[in-house]
Amino acid sequence: MDEDRQLYEQARLVVQRLERISADSIWARRSSGHRGALLRWIEQLEKVEGELELLPEEKMRLKSLVDAGFRFLERAAQERLR
Repeated sequence: MDEDRQLYEQARLVVQRLERISADSIWARRSSGHRGALLRWIEQLEKVEGELELLPEEKMRLKSLVDAGFRFLERAAQERLR
């Protein structure tokens, strides 16, 4: 499913961006466990051969993790602008 592939790509993007948060930032520490959860999802999805198709509850959980990751990034950016 194309939507599932897009969600997977967003998860990868969020992980890459979370890794770039300064180690001095409180948001780097707060998001580290979250980043680990996303990495586990990505590893599972990379093992899937052929078309990527998530179950509705899997899609909901991954979307929740991606959305939370974007919130961590937003807060880290706000902290940096202060």
